[in-house]
Amino acid sequence: MMSEQQNELLSRIGPGTGAGAVLRQYWQPAALAEELVTSRPVVPVRLLGEDLVLFRDNSGNLGLIDRRCPHRGVDLCFGRREDNGLRCPFHGWHFDITGQCVEQPGEPEGSQMYKNIRTTSYPVLEKNGIIFAFMGEGDPPPFPAFDCFAAPDTHVFAFKGLWECNWLQAMEVGIDPAHASFLHRFLQDEDPNEGYGKQFRDKAANTEIPMTQLLREYPRPEIKVEDTEFGLRLIALRHMDDGRSHVRVTNQIFPEAICIPMSNEMTITQWHVPIDDETCYWYSMFTSFGKPVDKAVMREQRLKEHRLPDYAPLKNKRNNYGYDPDEQESLTYTGMGLDINVHDQWAVESMGRIQDRTIEHLGRTDVGISRNRRKLLAAIKSVEQGDLSALPMYGEGEIEAIRGPGSIDAIGLTDEWEEVWLKAESQRRSASDWATAQS
Repeated sequence: MMSEQQNELLSRIGPGTGAGAVLRQYWQPAALAEELVTSRPVVPVRLLGEDLVLFRDNSGNLGLIDRRCPHRGVDLCFGRREDNGLRCPFHGWHFDITGQCVEQPGEPEGSQMYKNIRTTSYPVLEKNGIIFAFMGEGDPPPFPAFDCFAAPDTHVFAFKGLWECNWLQAMEVGIDPAHASFLHRFLQDEDPNEGYGKQFRDKAANTEIPMTQLLREYPRPEIKVEDTEFGLRLIALRHMDDGRSHVRVTNQIFPEAICIPMSNEMTITQWHVPIDDETCYWYSMFTSFGKPVDKAVMREQRLKEHRLPDYAPLKNKRNNYGYDPDEQESLTYTGMGLDINVHDQWAVESMGRIQDRTIEHLGRTDVGISRNRRKLLAAIKSVEQGDLSALPMYGEGEIEAIRGPGSIDAIGLTDEWEEVWLKAESQRRSASDWATAQS
């Protein structure tokens, strides 16, 4: 069991906290690029407990600055977007994308006071549909050459969703391979050919077995966890009755992302980004190794389950996640519909806003969760000691050289499982128009 002190240390992310200091040393998703595709590209952002405003200036450059005007504290989300910056409507103070005040039109003629006024600002970059911010000390680290960043824009679809819980419990559901056989169990199998854009609706590897059937019939995976340069690799082996094993390779990208197979063609890279201690957004990049992503279809699918502008799920604790006892009896394990995001959302939100880990009892299938918590605690200690080189993806070597990570489903002889998934991953890359260079 975890102590209350450790639980607090891992969960709290505001300024001055241990986990918050670690998260701030990594690029964080701040918004979807589509949120700024308006006639007035200015949106509020609450990230790691800080209230900010994200905007494009008149030249198209991105800025992320404190939401409060440093003059009298009014809301700059209502600022006038003009002269390559935001102008406060209260007294006309004008700020550029770096947070520097460049004009105070109400002050006496010739006043130079504006030169000493600078509000908080953070570097921002856009990557395949997501705008990332760096909120840490020193220069921002480079981006690794992950598939979701290396793929052309045509092959990546980005979306997000709001969960009403702490970031860590949200992330931990993604490094728990055993839960898929239960939480996402379907009592009837749909035609995998009708499952475009939906997880677990494909055929298992290169077989005719629906993925839902395999997960249901083999609920006791053997789980292996390996340390990697980006975090952890989790391998779930479901040993079949015919001498073969299903190998599912997923990854934890430190500190708060996962990369998992979605189908034989796509992977999902998903961050669990703290809004504050008790709420978070998941940001997903769906990356296709084959055909370009049908973004219109995937967006339409997800907007049927979410509202705008806050991307909050329509099924939530206020309507019992759409729970239907008749459905639970005959169709799904949860009775909460066919969208597995809702299943995950219920699981992590029902733990409470911040999970009390002092009362949990981890089993052998929770090995990835235990390993990641130890890695996070070690990272907090390293940051406190000022040793950023000890952080994952901060050590020796070029961050830009980190590839993948390989995330795939494969089936082969049990005693050859290592070669099986590596061969399947290599074949998928070699057949891809863009991923060959990433091998």
